[in-house]
Amino acid sequence: MKEVIKIIKEKKVRFCTSSSYSLVKLFTLPLLFVSGLQLKHSLLASRDSSSGMDNAAGQILYPLHRCKTVHLVRHAQGVHNVAGEKNHDEYMSYDYFDAHLTPLGWNQVDNLRKHVKATGLSKTVELVVVSPLLRTMQTAVGVFGGEVYTDGISEQPLMVENVGQSDHLAVSSLNCPPFIAVELCREQIGVHPCDKRRAISEYRNMFPAIDFSLIESEEDILWKPDVREKVEAVSARGLKFLEWLWTRNEKEIAVVTHSSFLFNTLRAFGKDCHPNIKSEICKHFTNCELRSMVIIDRGMIGSSESTTNYPGKIPRGPDVPSEAAD
Repeated sequence: MKEVIKIIKEKKVRFCTSSSYSLVKLFTLPLLFVSGLQLKHSLLASRDSSSGMDNAAGQILYPLHRCKTVHLVRHAQGVHNVAGEKNHDEYMSYDYFDAHLTPLGWNQVDNLRKHVKATGLSKTVELVVVSPLLRTMQTAVGVFGGEVYTDGISEQPLMVENVGQSDHLAVSSLNCPPFIAVELCREQIGVHPCDKRRAISEYRNMFPAIDFSLIESEEDILWKPDVREKVEAVSARGLKFLEWLWTRNEKEIAVVTHSSFLFNTLRAFGKDCHPNIKSEICKHFTNCELRSMVIIDRGMIGSSESTTNYPGKIPRGPDVPSEAAD
């Protein structure tokens, strides 16, 4: 098939998995483009290195300001997950239009919230990016949002009470990062009503403090009842989403999204690393799972300035190293 979905020009980008800020496990996709319905990869790491030592050791050194930490989260259990596990045909049912979380799903949210607080992520995440579907926004707000919203607070709540038949209390937007909804990280689009979104005006009433300004259409014009988005298109959309992340100034971002979107985006990476690490990257996410990744900018996509580097030589004076002397 000669149809071209999208050509992404050379973007030299590296990812590494990380449970802390040390660069421990590395995987690369130095050159990415999507052409003729295929993902193609050029593994340039060994060619870029002046010796084989970096590759043999499985380590690489990069400037901190060319890295972003991204915490990827799949939504908690939705009513469609329960029905679909029993009978896959249930994914075709309009009973699960824009599926909401189950009571078990909310328990999963509460447990991930405890983990996020215990590990300190609640204090370091600067932005929460969320797919504009009910189950992802419920998960994002429950995990990264403020405490229970009470009357008399001047700021709008992140979520009003009882959203999605949840009996859940309203959630405050105080003392938490900003939230922004982005269509690029939606689930695979089409055919399944659970993946169709509502009108944005409805969501604004449910989630008053989430920023929906990047969503251009009030109604869901992307979802088609008889056309399911191809996995190659999901992968291309995922790569475009990662490029968009580089337009953000934030260095630590949480992304709350979906299983198929995550799998088809991440499967493009890890081709040149140990199989165990590739598995860490590419395996399917369980409900309410969080994985932390480090994105490394090899292609001057991100900011060119460091906030922590110091130029030295202040005040100026001779500083010729001894080994450089005649």
